[in-house]
Amino acid sequence: MSRIGKIPVQVPQGVKVNFQDDLITVEGPRGKLTQKYHPVITFEAKDGEIIVGRANEEKQTKAFHGLYRNLLNNMVTGVSSGFTKTLVITGVGYRAEVQGQLLVMNLGYSTEVYVGIPGGITVTAEASGKVTVSGIDKQRVGEFAAQVRKLREPEPYKGKGIRYEDEQIRRKVGKSGVK
Repeated sequence: MSRIGKIPVQVPQGVKVNFQDDLITVEGPRGKLTQKYHPVITFEAKDGEIIVGRANEEKQTKAFHGLYRNLLNNMVTGVSSGFTKTLVITGVGYRAEVQGQLLVMNLGYSTEVYVGIPGGITVTAEASGKVTVSGIDKQRVGEFAAQVRKLREPEPYKGKGIRYEDEQIRRKVGKSGVK
């Protein structure tokens, strides 16, 4: 058995999971998510948890086993508590603010950078330089946070740029004066 695939998925109170026509539907207090799945994977619900199984022992089926178990777990977590990524903007004059469905940032370029916020994602910007991206879909939250970080990646000399809150930047010494 797959190490990840054999772990049952815990379903908290208030979350409904439905499997039909090769489609997983998870509905909870924060919203609803759907995901197609391959027919070689089976789902069995009992006692507030879901056990993911597989039809055969082929290599691709084993890979699907762990994949769909993790996707289901992320969906259940998303509709019950949600996902959050925090970005930190560092640099003189670097700042961000939310204007409706736009994230407006000053990142040291000659003009401001405008980023459209996709549906299903909530973005908040603090004056201290923290930008919080949250939503129920882990993939969409991570993808949007990565796109924002890519606009001005942190540089190793002064540490200016956009980084994740838990990210460590390796700093370099730089030039030393020659006499």
